[in-house]
Amino acid sequence: MECKSRTAFESIESAQQYLALLAQTVLEAKRDTKADIDSKATSESPRHVEALRMISYNLEKLERHVKMSRRILNDLRTLRRLLHKERPRPAIAA
Repeated sequence: MECKSRTAFESIESAQQYLALLAQTVLEAKRDTKADIDSKATSESPRHVEALRMISYNLEKLERHVKMSRRILNDLRTLRRLLHKERPRPAIAA
C-alpha cells in the first residue's frame, strides 16, 4: 500500500517540514509584534496598541495549534512506521 507523492504536501514528512517553517514564521511574527507593542505603547493611540495585543494573542493561539499539529504528525509517522514495519520494534526483556 505504498503511494508516491505527486505534490509537496502529500506525505507526512513534507507536512512536517511545512509546519516547521510555519512555526518559525509565527515565532518571528510574535517577536516583531512584541517589539511593535513595546515601541508604540505610549506613542500610538490606545486602539492601535490594543489591535497589536489582539494580534499577539492570535499568534499565541496559532503557535499552540502548530505545536499540537506537529505532535500529531509525529504520532502518525510513528504509527505508519509501525504498521509498515519500517522501524524494528524494541526487544521485550524477558
